[in-house]
Amino acid sequence: MEKKEKELVEKAMQGDQMAFRMLYQMHEKAVRGRVSGYFHWKADVDDVVLESFQKAFSALQGFDTSREFRPWLLTIATRTALDHLESIKRETEKKEGADTNHPLTDFTPEEEIINDEVHERLMGFIDELPSLYKDVMIKYMIEELEYEEIAKELDLELNTVRTRIRRGKQHLAQMMVRGEVE
Repeated sequence: MEKKEKELVEKAMQGDQMAFRMLYQMHEKAVRGRVSGYFHWKADVDDVVLESFQKAFSALQGFDTSREFRPWLLTIATRTALDHLESIKRETEKKEGADTNHPLTDFTPEEEIINDEVHERLMGFIDELPSLYKDVMIKYMIEELEYEEIAKELDLELNTVRTRIRRGKQHLAQMMVRGEVE
């Protein structure tokens, strides 16, 4: 973590409102970019961005300052977006009722449970990746962005993105074989 960012995180941990504001300004665009692909409506994106920062700031006391702040924040944003999508799905189901003649997905309940478990397990593995690979792998595997889009969003060279994805996949494969994350 850059020295300035680390100082801001430490000040925010002490309740400095200006530090919170500056951290928000530094990372709002990255959080918005991370979650915008999940939603059709700007209002949903705005809600998730704000909720992500609220969650991060309320959990800041537990943040390990030896780690990078941005990947931690973006992980919170991704999980918040997924939670928000789930709540939208529940609202839609509630409005439409439990009409089994018009299922919302092509999956059986058992398949949905398995898909959710696989997704959670994958997110657990991705969270354990070295920070060098984590952002790239989330964009590639979860957000399903193309290499060029990832390079543009993360301001990286295309070959760097390719290398990090290849190495990230290797790390994930090793972790999955060993079953390191439950």
